[in-house]
Amino acid sequence: MSLTGISPTLPIQAQKSSLRWAVSDVLTIARRNLLALVRIPTSLVFAIIQPVMFVLLFRYVFGGEIHIRGLDYVNFLIPGILVQTTIFGAIGTAIGLAEDLQRGLIERFRALPMARTAVLAGRTVADLIRNVMVLIVITIVGVAVGFRPGGGIPHYIEACLLMLLFAYCVSWGFAFIGLAAPNSETAQAMAFPLIFPLTFASSIFVQVSSMPHWLQGFANNQPVSQTADAVRGLMLGHPVGSSVWISLVWSLGAILVLAPLATARFRRAA
Repeated sequence: MSLTGISPTLPIQAQKSSLRWAVSDVLTIARRNLLALVRIPTSLVFAIIQPVMFVLLFRYVFGGEIHIRGLDYVNFLIPGILVQTTIFGAIGTAIGLAEDLQRGLIERFRALPMARTAVLAGRTVADLIRNVMVLIVITIVGVAVGFRPGGGIPHYIEACLLMLLFAYCVSWGFAFIGLAAPNSETAQAMAFPLIFPLTFASSIFVQVSSMPHWLQGFANNQPVSQTADAVRGLMLGHPVGSSVWISLVWSLGAILVLAPLATARFRRAA
């Protein structure tokens, strides 16, 4: 006890208490968003249907014309589809925040005694958990159509964690879009033109070497290709080179840039 009668550890205890309440607020908002999936399960169903359609389309319609040297195309395809699925799932952050803003829920949250960042963090955490559920389903579908990962369970889990981290960091950019859009339809329209070049001009569906020469430089070095290459190598037990570290650097850079932008936009929007 100090001479003033105030414990010098009080500020530290107050910080711990504030952090504990902030984490509680984030989990409460995440739970609220996950309950919406239970009450309106069609949103989760549609999130699963799209990647399943991509799997079936490229496996049985286009797959016969796509040849990967030394590798069955289905084993090349499924890791890429999983990466694409998590990134597309992150777009739900933009749509969900735009809906909350349009309905006035952001204003209601602002009036509550809660951490300011809980709305954004809770939304991104909920979408991350939804991505986990979708990944499990798509993995089962992939195995059903012939996918055989040879890297073992530990490497498979490591690959899933890598792509989930990347998608989570990118979701903060979609949070910015959702807060900037006047409604959910506009948010979706704004997000897709940004994400389509990154997913389709990448190594998700085909080898970059099969693309036109002028496109290969972009496709080789952009973050989605690096993440897809890392995930594919881990799942199949192939050498990954520096792809894992490059993907981690992209993820760290994305959240360091996008999270402050989304937070600043939230303060203006709210």
